[in-house]
Amino acid sequence: MSRLVKSSSDKMLLGVCGGLAQRFGIDSTIVRAIFVIGAILGVGSFILIYFVLAIVMPRA
Repeated sequence: MSRLVKSSSDKMLLGVCGGLAQRFGIDSTIVRAIFVIGAILGVGSFILIYFVLAIVMPRA
């Protein structure tokens, strides 16, 4: 399995969702949809998790 890194090619904001998608072998649209749905439903932890991952995850 590959390392968990921010994507440099498949990114919209900071590359976190693209990196997660590459790591788990799924489409990045699915990961983005999960984060958006989580944020819309009022689960504030999704937004916090995204920004923590953006800080912690190394660049590709």
